[in-house]
Amino acid sequence: MDAAVKAARKAYDNVWSRMPAAERAKYIYRIARLLQEKARQFAVVESMDGGKAIRESRDVDVPLAAAHFFYYAGWADKLGYAFPGKTPSALGVAGQIIPWNFPLLMAAWKIAPALACGNTVVLKPAETTPLTSLLLAELIQEAELPDGVVNIVNGAGATGAALVNHPGIDKIAFTGSTGVGKLIQKRIAGTGKGHPRTRRQSGQHHLRRRRHRPGRRGHHQRHLLQPGSRVLRRPPPLRGGRRARRGHRKLKHRMRSLVVGDPLDKNTDIGAINSKEQLRHHQQLPPRWAWPTARRCTSRMRAAQQRLLVPPHALPQRGAERAHRAGGDLRPRARVWTDKGSKIFNLTSKLRAGVIWANTYNKFDPTSPFGGYKESGYGREGGLHGLSAYLNLN
Repeated sequence: MDAAVKAARKAYDNVWSRMPAAERAKYIYRIARLLQEKARQFAVVESMDGGKAIRESRDVDVPLAAAHFFYYAGWADKLGYAFPGKTPSALGVAGQIIPWNFPLLMAAWKIAPALACGNTVVLKPAETTPLTSLLLAELIQEAELPDGVVNIVNGAGATGAALVNHPGIDKIAFTGSTGVGKLIQKRIAGTGKGHPRTRRQSGQHHLRRRRHRPGRRGHHQRHLLQPGSRVLRRPPPLRGGRRARRGHRKLKHRMRSLVVGDPLDKNTDIGAINSKEQLRHHQQLPPRWAWPTARRCTSRMRAAQQRLLVPPHALPQRGAERAHRAGGDLRPRARVWTDKGSKIFNLTSKLRAGVIWANTYNKFDPTSPFGGYKESGYGREGGLHGLSAYLNLN
């Protein structure tokens, strides 16, 4: 880690910070093009390493990763226009720690804006999913970036701690668990490495440099809210019980129809559990949580209170305020399903969540900021927000 940080500092001082922004943009653009050319290889490695279905890796993760590099390549020589009235300048060496569930996409979210802003990078991937980060390192070498601009160091907790505590790091970006995020906050307090911002995304945090800018909020009134692994459903007032039971039966039928199997099979919907640690986490929950399951829960049950990386389960809600309170703890992201646009705006004006989708889910775009709310996230990634976290704005 010490060697990586020193290499990043040398590259920043001697090459990257002195390079014209338009030239930096060409390097980032070249990474994006190479990623497109090698998309098939990256998709296979991503599924082999993390266990997710190849359709998701092929159709979502890899194209989005390339799109982020394209997007930030375009901003590299336009930072003055991105922040009118400010004089943006790079921070220096950025230390970045990413989780296991979106390894390649998280690496792109971290590396692309940091390079566009003129910083150099030391990245530590999750210990269980390092392969696409290493493959990305080979691609970056092929793109002929100057030595030391991007450094990738594998390891577990001790490696991450060495990165966070290193005096040569100017900024820490972290996506991971709440507990680790709070620990890092304490470690960097008063060190000048920036005010940490956390974001939980599928059970993770992101630490950033600038203060959280709250997004829009909303509330649950009627129809359906599904924040990833939970469904909060308020039955309509007439014959509500019958409709609720029918909806639950349909959800259970859909769960049973999902194909669980080899992640590299194009017909697979649900792939493999990532690691023994995740398996132990699932085994602590009621039986068959690791299999696609729809199960009725109350808001007091452990499975309803924890942030889960498991298939969905249902939480019946009979009042708007009760649904709002139950959904209020699910802060990273949520989705609202309804048949009227006016209800969408009514819902999203009160629900406390970092990102809310309407009649869709998990739609990402590099131009749109993504983040959490309260403990689930300080700061945003994507869009101009993703740039501001890696800049001094004077």
